[in-house]
Amino acid sequence: MTREYPVIRLWSKGSPPIPAARDGIGLSFFIHRDHKDIASSVWRALQTYLHAIPPGSLGWYGTDDGDILELDEKGWEIARQQMVERAWGYSGNANLSESPGGGEISSGYIFEYEGQPLDTPFGDAPVSAVSFTFPTNYLLGNGAAHLRALSLELARELPFNFGYASFAIISSHGMSGAARWPIVEAFLARYPGLDLHHGTGFSSRLGTRTLGPYWLTFLGQPLLGQMGGIDALRDALPFPEVSVLPMDGDRVLVTLDDWPNPIDTQKHAIPPQYRALARRMEPFLFQYEGEELLPYQRDTNRWLRRFL
Repeated sequence: MTREYPVIRLWSKGSPPIPAARDGIGLSFFIHRDHKDIASSVWRALQTYLHAIPPGSLGWYGTDDGDILELDEKGWEIARQQMVERAWGYSGNANLSESPGGGEISSGYIFEYEGQPLDTPFGDAPVSAVSFTFPTNYLLGNGAAHLRALSLELARELPFNFGYASFAIISSHGMSGAARWPIVEAFLARYPGLDLHHGTGFSSRLGTRTLGPYWLTFLGQPLLGQMGGIDALRDALPFPEVSVLPMDGDRVLVTLDDWPNPIDTQKHAIPPQYRALARRMEPFLFQYEGEELLPYQRDTNRWLRRFL
């Protein structure tokens, strides 16, 4: 598999332009548990992430009222309170990044957490979500085996139902509307292995469904059982590039390639293991529903079915 990755740098319109997105690796987990039951585990996972990335990579945090403030000693305490020690214990969130925006493109390190109760009235099928990102040079400098081991270490802290890691377009400013940028449309059309990383963006409606096959695909319950269990997965993925690693708690990590593969369709066909896992996942794949879907919802539905 090639280790050549497209360089992606996107800037918003305006004067001065603001760095909007870049290439990197997105790692997300979706957890069908109440925030109050998992907040401490998410905080421990954040500490693992901080130890793995360069010091000072996270320098700013988003407040409840929309401000972006420096992650000094006081800022870290506020961020911890937002995640772990809400007075009402009902929900928690965090958005930590290297830069608040401005003169230079973000370094690519972002942490996001959206924790909520399962009985929240907001969303059709709420789920707590946590996301970690890395710039592409972290992958190239440390190697895919290192990033896979780190992803597995983070996953062990989290009682996930579904999770994944992929080469991606990442942003600390959110990806709303980004798929409609002509250059993003062109990248996604050429590279089906490129994720438009939404961080925690599906937390209000994913429930226990899947978003498709990725370089690293983490499956917990009930998804793993619905898909027939570990033995059925192995039978469905008889490819030398694939590994299926059992995890504690009746969970599994499926690795589809030695390295994250953007899948440049101008040079290569889509690898068969991606299509095979997509077919296995199809009955449990998230799709927007309704008689009149919004344009971005129709586009998302098509994108999530790109390997089918």
